[in-house]
Amino acid sequence: MDTENPSAPARPQSRIRGKNHPDGQPFAGVVHDHVRHTENFTVIGNDLAQHPELSLLAIGLACYIQSVRRGTAVDIKTLAARFPEGPTRIAAALRELETHGYLRRTRERTSTGRIVTRTVSCNRPGHRGAREQAARRPARRTAPDGPAPRKRRLPAVPQPSHPWPALLQAALDVLAGLRRHDPRLLLSATDAEHLAPGVAAWLERDLTPTAVRHALTENLPDEPLVRPAALLAHRLTAQLPPPPPPRPSAAPAPDPRHPLRTCDGCDRAFRAPAPGRCRDCRGADEVPETSRESAAPARGYLEVRL
Repeated sequence: MDTENPSAPARPQSRIRGKNHPDGQPFAGVVHDHVRHTENFTVIGNDLAQHPELSLLAIGLACYIQSVRRGTAVDIKTLAARFPEGPTRIAAALRELETHGYLRRTRERTSTGRIVTRTVSCNRPGHRGAREQAARRPARRTAPDGPAPRKRRLPAVPQPSHPWPALLQAALDVLAGLRRHDPRLLLSATDAEHLAPGVAAWLERDLTPTAVRHALTENLPDEPLVRPAALLAHRLTAQLPPPPPPRPSAAPAPDPRHPLRTCDGCDRAFRAPAPGRCRDCRGADEVPETSRESAAPARGYLEVRL
């Protein structure tokens, strides 16, 4: 009885977290089983993935936008066709990302005059402002500052064939009155002087100032005009009307038809502005006296001179 029975069960031991769970992980919560990516991956910051104010749809949409290639269409219509969410929810999510700085959408005009929406995705909002603020800090310079960047030149405009001073003044009056129809068309004196020959070329082609003003102010875009003078220069060149057709020359007036008259000498009818003799009677009156004597018939006697 003094020997210990080795087959007896051992005393139950208390549950130890590190012993019973080799990985030291609890039962509740997520467990990561990650593999390091070496290709086809996108780095997403925790400030986006764990954003406290963004909705889950906005976070997922931002991750998708940051993962696509440059130039991929991410407008509302394309995203609604790609995902099961409708256009209303996708538009709301895009506004959320735009509010928190993860998306910037601006409308720009191309070289052909078309208005497009440019979307810029930012994976770290605020870094651009910090970079610009650092760039604005004054730095020590030993050399003088260079010349200020020159303003972009306006496109060329048509030129009139006869730039009369009165015609150019009428063109300046048309340009000065555009701001009364649309305040965005406020032009500087330099821009108006550059555009005046183009308006004069329109007026030279038999167009009234009202017609020119209507052609320059109709169908303007709704967004603010960054360079209204450039838009007007483009319209003056692209919509230049053809020259008017030549006017027909006036035909010479026909001779007036005189009334009929009766000749006072031979009672023959003829046309004349006033009563009198006909052409034959007037010709007979103009025959010299000597010709009449030579043409008279013989009297039947012989004249003898001694």
